[in-house]
Amino acid sequence: MRKGNETRERILDIAEAGVLAKGFGATSIDEIIAEAGITKSGFFYHFRDKNELARGLLSRYRGRLEQLLDEIFGRAAELSDDPLQRLLIGLTLFAEHMAAMPGGHPGCLVATMSYQDQLFNREVRGMVTSIVEGWNSFFRAMIEAIIAVYPLREPIDAGRLARHIACAIDGGIIMGKSLGDPTVLPEQMLMAGNYVKLMFQPAALHALQREAVAA
Repeated sequence: MRKGNETRERILDIAEAGVLAKGFGATSIDEIIAEAGITKSGFFYHFRDKNELARGLLSRYRGRLEQLLDEIFGRAAELSDDPLQRLLIGLTLFAEHMAAMPGGHPGCLVATMSYQDQLFNREVRGMVTSIVEGWNSFFRAMIEAIIAVYPLREPIDAGRLARHIACAIDGGIIMGKSLGDPTVLPEQMLMAGNYVKLMFQPAALHALQREAVAA
C-alpha cells in the first residue's frame, strides 16, 4: 500500500474508533491529527472537512459489509441450492463470524451516524439511507426467492420480513453493547433465522410441535 493510502487508512481507523466510542460530533479533527501523528495540512490533503471524512468512513464501511455478505452468503449458496436453507445457513455462518470477533462487535457506524444526522450534509445523510436500503434489499431478495418456492404460513410482505432480519442484527449490536454482552448479537441473528424458518413451516408441523410442548 502506498504511503498516502496508508495515511488515509490510518486516519479512517482512528476516526472510526472515535465515532464508535463517543459519536461523530465529539470526535475532533485535532485529536485525529494528534493520534495519527500528522499535520493539519496532511489531514486536509485527504479530507477537506468532516463531511468528507464521514463519506470516507461510510464508503469503506459499505465496501467491507458488501464483501462480508458476499463471502458468507456465497459460502451458504455453495452448501445448499435451497433458498430457505441458504438463508438459514448464511445467518448461522454470520452469527459464528460475529461470535468469533474478539471483544464482540465494535458497534454499527451507520446507526451511530443516524443518531447524529443533523451534523451531516445531504450527501452524507443520503449515503446512510442508501446503505440501510441496500441492507434491506439484500435480505428482501433472499426472502422473495424463498416465497417463490415455499408458501408463507401467514400473509406478510417480503420487505417487512427482510427488515425484521436487519433490525434483529442491528438491534443485537446495540443491545450487546449496552449490556456488555457480546453473545447477544449472534443469539439474535440465530433467533431471526428461527423466525424465518417458522414462517415457512407447514401449519400441520406447527400443530404437532404445539402438541409435543403441551404433552
